[in-house]
Amino acid sequence: MKNTFGNNLTVTLFGESHGPEIGVVLDGLPPGLPIDDALIRQQLDLRRPAGKISTSRVERDAYRIVSGVYNNRTTGTPLCIVVPNSNTYSSDYNKDLPRPGHADYTAECKYHGYQDYNGGGHFSGRVTVALVAAGAIALSILHRLQIEVGTHISELAGIQDTTFTNDPFRDLSRLEKSNFPVFSESAGRKMRAAIESAAAQGDSVGGILETIVLGFPEGVGEPWFDTVEGLLAHAIFSIPAVKGVEFGAGFGFARMRGSQANDAFYMKDDVVCTRTNHNAGINGGITNGMPIQFRTVIKPTPSIFIPQKTVNMKTMENDVLSLKGRHDPAIVHRARVVVDSVTALVLCDLLAGRFGTDFLIETRQPEYELDDGSDDEPITDGVYEYEFDEDFDPRP
Repeated sequence: MKNTFGNNLTVTLFGESHGPEIGVVLDGLPPGLPIDDALIRQQLDLRRPAGKISTSRVERDAYRIVSGVYNNRTTGTPLCIVVPNSNTYSSDYNKDLPRPGHADYTAECKYHGYQDYNGGGHFSGRVTVALVAAGAIALSILHRLQIEVGTHISELAGIQDTTFTNDPFRDLSRLEKSNFPVFSESAGRKMRAAIESAAAQGDSVGGILETIVLGFPEGVGEPWFDTVEGLLAHAIFSIPAVKGVEFGAGFGFARMRGSQANDAFYMKDDVVCTRTNHNAGINGGITNGMPIQFRTVIKPTPSIFIPQKTVNMKTMENDVLSLKGRHDPAIVHRARVVVDSVTALVLCDLLAGRFGTDFLIETRQPEYELDDGSDDEPITDGVYEYEFDEDFDPRP
């Protein structure tokens, strides 16, 4: 019954979709870290449903930090965050008819009928609100270290967005507070229309998220079982509806030759860089100082309003499920902040393992500013010398 992840910084989830509260425990945080309530609220807002493209279940997410913080700074002891549930309609759920594509049947197999099945119980995407609250703390740590994480919707319902440019810091500033993170406004309009169209038909759609991490130092990670890719993929696959993760060129490597797949090294201002980033800033499971890039596949939401064939668990006969309740026609846009959150938690855990937990309390002064739209000068990271050449191709 494992609900804890991490080595030096551990994350434990608890609660159910329709239970009184859900929450998270962070253990391993250094003492003295300031808690950024505004950032936690901002991140929770990015996860919250919005309009016709999301579920009509909207919660206030009035989180409370009940331990591990004193005078708005961490104490170094376990930090516990709880978030109450209030807007629940448990009568919408039928334990006897498992939803195809959902965890209803496998939960029955594992917990022998003792699980809280309402709203998906512990398997519900609602539980990710706790991950987002914890992830906001991790993101604030990374920001103090001049490490930035950002994700956009690369594809939804077959509609593609443009990708990161050779000025990724400016790209991230554009995504920071967007609840529908795309670079192309026209692609965004088409994606929204596709979600609304699927919802009108009682159906759902999936998509692909593309994530980039900037400013992460080289030499972090372990070979074999605790590789950077392995730990990130492990955590990301814990997010409901994730069915695929690829780093850099990913499955595209199968169509390349070594002369194409290898990222050539070169020196720039006394720093080792690569001309391309097919390997996503990771070699041998260890970071090389270039951007960490990966893509995450989010399947269509399994809770749809089209009648579906299932099995009645009481009679053990074939049956048909006609779903009731409030469900998302797409969760891709809401999953974006969850991916950012678990990514930040894993990266903080990796940094603590490499440099010690006290490293997480350090502050590095920025030598760049995120774009405010006032000029066209490239944004660079003076800590890790991120000044990409014009011919640098950020696409894996």
